[in-house]
Amino acid sequence: MLDLCDPKTIKELMAAFGLSFRKEFGQNFLADRATVAAIAGACGGPDIKTVLEIGAGCGSLTQELALRYENVVAVEIDRGLQKLLKFTLGEHANVRVAGEDITKADLAALMGDSFSRGGVAVCANLPYYITTPVITRLLGSGLPFDNVTVMVQSEVADRLCAVPGAAEYGSVTAFLNYYGVCRRLMEVPRSLFVPPPKVDSSVVRINMYGERPLKPADEKLFFRVIRAAFGQRRKTLPNALSAGIPELTKAEHLRIVGECGLDPSVRGETLSCAAFCGIADRIAARIAAGTAPETEGGARTPRESEEE
Repeated sequence: MLDLCDPKTIKELMAAFGLSFRKEFGQNFLADRATVAAIAGACGGPDIKTVLEIGAGCGSLTQELALRYENVVAVEIDRGLQKLLKFTLGEHANVRVAGEDITKADLAALMGDSFSRGGVAVCANLPYYITTPVITRLLGSGLPFDNVTVMVQSEVADRLCAVPGAAEYGSVTAFLNYYGVCRRLMEVPRSLFVPPPKVDSSVVRINMYGERPLKPADEKLFFRVIRAAFGQRRKTLPNALSAGIPELTKAEHLRIVGECGLDPSVRGETLSCAAFCGIADRIAARIAAGTAPETEGGARTPRESEEE
């Protein structure tokens, strides 16, 4: 079996297939056997039968996954590497290489009947420029992945694992917290890659909820609330919501924030996913009612609210 974690072997294979490391695809291949084995094991569990690997590269992680799990679907966008993978993984009958762009692929079709045959996990080394799009697409796909274990730049891991109030906490963090729990597993120094990238990496695992604890009345509106809250971070939450959700007036947004027990000067970066859900449900109710809430002076029109 080829040692795909040996830097010399990796370089010789790339040269033999007339390939170069492509920056636009974030091609920095992990070349440390212990780390590869740790990542392969990290996405496992007693029920995991299939692993979807994103960005197979030369096949070092794929090889390790094939030794541990019944089936591996290895996605690789680079056509040159697809040919190389057929050579490096030829002895592993349980690996299927898919020449797909994961940001556009039909995930349900890609996985076929995998979910009916047991647990499915995702394992990936994601370059910076597609980290957020890929994670949000996987989580929002509706497919019952058990976990999503990814290696990302360390600063991205800071954001994914941040808590409300932290400088790194953002819309992607709140979005992720709706679908599961993110945990940082290990650090991977840049020196372990071929070629070495300019930054260090971290491995995080998102354990997906079997049944999500939050059930917003209008899921699309819930996501709009999160985007609005972080769209203009310097604005207070009522101002950010009035800019992002113009169906209600600023006065109505201010009132909703107060009804949720929050100070009018609060900003979105301090709120939990549950708090966003509570706000979104009240906004949904107001929009559905088509009017401002009742007060001691009776119902007020949006114009009256704005003039206060």
